[in-house]
Amino acid sequence: MVFLQLSIKAELENVTDLTVDSDFEYFFQVKCTSCNETHPKLVSINRREEYDVSGGKGGKAHFVWRCSLCKRESFAKFDPSPLKPYNAENGQLAPFLKIECRGLEFIGFDPSGIWKCIGTKGSIFSEVDLSEKEWTDYDEKALLPVGISEFGSEWSRA
Repeated sequence: MVFLQLSIKAELENVTDLTVDSDFEYFFQVKCTSCNETHPKLVSINRREEYDVSGGKGGKAHFVWRCSLCKRESFAKFDPSPLKPYNAENGQLAPFLKIECRGLEFIGFDPSGIWKCIGTKGSIFSEVDLSEKEWTDYDEKALLPVGISEFGSEWSRA
């Protein structure tokens, strides 16, 4: 069993608290730790759906995967602790989420999907699309441009 931590970084312009909803669909690149084969496509997982782990004693996981090369079954579960919104200064990496992995590792993250953040005067931006790893808008309350740029991520062992 390995705990992996996904850290993210971004330049935030006049916004704070970059986060996702509990039903967010995460897109990861996955690698089998048995044969080191990397799956050719991104896989998607979310916190709502759970699947039975075969051979487990009634165990459940958010992601169950069988490697197409070595045929081993692996699984992953989100850490149940709540997500911490991203607020780091100057584009620094900050922990975003943890996942328990058995037999696999996530090695990439695609931020596609709808994120949300808060403007300097409390405006809520709930339709932040980071599929291009950047986003811009205008905050009517603060009379300022807002944006997210230079989005990046990194996996590490937690």
